[in-house]
Amino acid sequence: MPTQVLESGGLKVKLEPISGGQHEIVEDPQGFLARSSLGAELSGAKHRVVSFQTEDDEDTDEPVNFEATVYDYTNRRTLVASGSVDDPSAASITETSRHPHPDPDELAEAVDILKRDPELGPDIESGALEPYQAMPPLLNNTLPDGSVERTVNVGLYSAQRDVRHRFAAVNMVTSRTTLGPTGAPHEHHRDCGVRGVDSCPPTRGSGKVRVTVMKGSQELWSLVVVKPAISSGANGSGVELRRVRYRGDKVLQRAHVPILNVEYERTGNLDGCGPSYRDWQNEEACFKAEGENVLPGYRACTEPAETIFESGRDGGNFRGVAFYIRNQQLFLVSELAAGWYRYASEWRLHEDGTIRPRFGFNAVRNPCTCKPHHHHAYWRFDFDVAEMPGTVQEFNDPPLVGDRNWHDIARETRRRKRPSSERKWRVRNTDGKGYELIPSAGDGQADDFGVGDMWVVRKRPGQIEDGFGPNRARIEQFVNNQSVKDERLVVWYAGHFRHSPTGNGDHIVGPRLEPFNW
Repeated sequence: MPTQVLESGGLKVKLEPISGGQHEIVEDPQGFLARSSLGAELSGAKHRVVSFQTEDDEDTDEPVNFEATVYDYTNRRTLVASGSVDDPSAASITETSRHPHPDPDELAEAVDILKRDPELGPDIESGALEPYQAMPPLLNNTLPDGSVERTVNVGLYSAQRDVRHRFAAVNMVTSRTTLGPTGAPHEHHRDCGVRGVDSCPPTRGSGKVRVTVMKGSQELWSLVVVKPAISSGANGSGVELRRVRYRGDKVLQRAHVPILNVEYERTGNLDGCGPSYRDWQNEEACFKAEGENVLPGYRACTEPAETIFESGRDGGNFRGVAFYIRNQQLFLVSELAAGWYRYASEWRLHEDGTIRPRFGFNAVRNPCTCKPHHHHAYWRFDFDVAEMPGTVQEFNDPPLVGDRNWHDIARETRRRKRPSSERKWRVRNTDGKGYELIPSAGDGQADDFGVGDMWVVRKRPGQIEDGFGPNRARIEQFVNNQSVKDERLVVWYAGHFRHSPTGNGDHIVGPRLEPFNW
């Protein structure tokens, strides 16, 4: 597809497709895995690739390693294959207890099984019951011998009955269905959120887009953008930025949201909601975006895109990343789906060097989100300021250390926001150039489940996400009391939002990143 160009307010944005080569393996993971050692291991077994991700070369974005998670329905086991994309036949294979969320194809298979149910099938076929992806997404059945039968939780909505929401567990091994399963929300007459609409076709393709922003002859921004569907991490990480440069100098190697979770208060727990969920950021939802595609899933827009936050309704004509210019800023916007939740993943790049990451929280109809609950989004900023070692400093007024407002953070640590002290942070390199990280007023402060507000750690391989396990974020495992003076650094930053039925402020969080001495 051709390069697309946007122009407005003196800014010229060039969007160039990056595709081909090894990217093609992401488009057909089943075919790729058939050539790997996993193909022989699964010979004759019914199975499904439930997660496939690649580790890309930091300089070229070409996949170099892969990790695939496959559920073997025949033998009731989950396998992980990992290895080099150049030699899949040598991939290592291990069994695991982790179970990534169902994709739309597996959900569709679960619905097909429900259609054969004598009680539920006729109402589903007639449209009296509308199936949807419920939370939690899986209600797996553990057998006495320890093996696990993958079981999908399906919501059933009826607009014409007193009970609006019911839930059915679909055992994908035995095809057995259970209405009102343990672990699902209770059936309920309550209806929270707008109607869910999946109104646009799936977007295939694994390419990325190179973005260049010019003002006259001056290059302001240069970066690579990755759509949520192929973003890094087992759960994805929303709209992902890589190799971000401002006025020619490196700012970030990578910036994304690998951790996203929600916790319900006691009133929700009594109705079977939560108590907490770990959400995913690699399922793209439909929203309105008018323009021309750069690649499938990337669109140059002639007018501002509208997610559920702007339009007040679900659905649209596009899924992926929309680009548009407004108020001297380049906007990169996507809408995500995780069960009944809808999220906005957004970045704004201003001509003055300011970066505004934004994450919004919403939902389509369900029985739970009318109950008070807390959303937590965790950004990971892989700083590489002018490709030199850096140090993190913290600002407080009044000072905490000596008589200066700024003090160095010497070792890996976790910090809390403190609005009363105007607390903020900055990463500066050995030449004194850097970026400030400034919390926004609506970003909230961590509670026990939210864990923390900001972490400083050394950059290490394999620490893009906190792994499978409890729904609470586990960034603490990366904090090892190592020196962070003049090192390659990663800063994690959390936005917290309490969502209540009475409505309290914007449902969007995110800090500002501002350059200094640039």
